[in-house]
Amino acid sequence: MSMGSKILAFGKAVPEKVVTNDDLAKIMDTSDEWITKRTGIKERRVVDESKGEGATSLAANAARAAFEQAKKLSPEDEIDVNDIDLLICSTATSDHLFPSTACMVQEELGIESCAAFDISAACSGFVYAMNIADSFIKSGQYKNVLIVSVDIMSRYVDWGDRSTAVLFGDGAGAAILKAVPSEYASFKSFYLNAKADKDRSLFLKNIYSSYPVKADEIDIKPDMVCMNGKAVYQFAVQALPDAIEKACEAAFVDPSTIDWVVPHQANYRILEGAAKRFGLSMDKFICNIDRYGNTSSASIPIAFYEAIEDGRIVKNGKKQKIVMAGFGAGLTWGATVIEF
Repeated sequence: MSMGSKILAFGKAVPEKVVTNDDLAKIMDTSDEWITKRTGIKERRVVDESKGEGATSLAANAARAAFEQAKKLSPEDEIDVNDIDLLICSTATSDHLFPSTACMVQEELGIESCAAFDISAACSGFVYAMNIADSFIKSGQYKNVLIVSVDIMSRYVDWGDRSTAVLFGDGAGAAILKAVPSEYASFKSFYLNAKADKDRSLFLKNIYSSYPVKADEIDIKPDMVCMNGKAVYQFAVQALPDAIEKACEAAFVDPSTIDWVVPHQANYRILEGAAKRFGLSMDKFICNIDRYGNTSSASIPIAFYEAIEDGRIVKNGKKQKIVMAGFGAGLTWGATVIEF
């Protein structure tokens, strides 16, 4: 029997601390009007490590939220954490270089044993992780896959630089996939791509990879996020429509008939451009960038989780065509068409 993946649920976890545009205006040359006009962002969440918040704890909490949502959406599946046989984490800002965040989350959730590893595809990470998980399930190697996506960008932005600090927020998202006969599978297509960022328009250097570090140098400050905003924006306004179009082509779906688009939350203007390109109303774009900013690989599952919880995306037996699309450093981009 041919098998595929069914999405059971999504999860979300964000830090308690809210940093508004007005808060940033007190420490840098910016304003709420300036940030909102250019990005659509009003506030973002930032971890408080004194409260134990970090990549591992947020990712684990997002996973717990996904299991809770699964009880409501798919009670017949009765999935438990120890049913998970593969755990994939997409992150570029893990708590440790090793062990992987996936293994740390495994411990946090009390999963006795399962395969676990991290991937790094920046803001496209969640889409990449879903494609990997779906491929493993189709191969028959795994039956229940937990995906967690988490990024803590507040650790690496220069809080005096309004070109980067205003954009990012911290957060985690999750999704649970289960093996089902292919006729019941959620995924209809995937499209992934990458192009080497030769001009280094968006990068974060690992300072410890540059030279041997001695014990008395361990307090060296890490490098900060470096971004050529104009170049990244030009890439993004092309990459998002390309990802949507290519994924729809592979699924034999007319983009204008899509019920929902759940995109990476980087800039509201980028989403407006994609909507115009395909003749879609912005009402069909699930957007929460105003409240969280750019949470990197976590942004898509956070947005999907909230859209289910607030009743916009309803799982009621009627198949809805939904596109999830991401784009980010690498340069990477990709999308998937699902029925949900």
